[in-house]
Amino acid sequence: MLRDRDRRILEAPNFASVATLMPDGSSHVSTIWIDVDGDDVVFNTSEGRVKTVNIRRDPRVSISVFDQDDPYEQVVIRGTVVDLTHDGAEEHIHRLAKKYLGVDAYPWLEPGEQRVIVRVRPDRISDG
Repeated sequence: MLRDRDRRILEAPNFASVATLMPDGSSHVSTIWIDVDGDDVVFNTSEGRVKTVNIRRDPRVSISVFDQDDPYEQVVIRGTVVDLTHDGAEEHIHRLAKKYLGVDAYPWLEPGEQRVIVRVRPDRISDG
């Protein structure tokens, strides 16, 4: 479902915004690092954050990413979270730190923090 153009934007170190739904139906938006695995979009967060709590209650999300080199190029994904896992999550955040910061280890990992990989299956992809 992801086009080559979408992959290019998602695989580059472009920041993304993810919108989740609060209990009252209003949106909560946060900036995230993004990754691609096959045709799924993945990101990494911590247990206890608002987006993690929201996703466990309602798995619908929207993700918007623009190309930092050409902000008129963007991809907007509406999708469903199909998996949340702790397996490999710490290694994944280190890979994202390499992509976004050029460092081998995520510098803000807190002792006892439980990282989560969030897997989003796109339902609709558009150019904005």
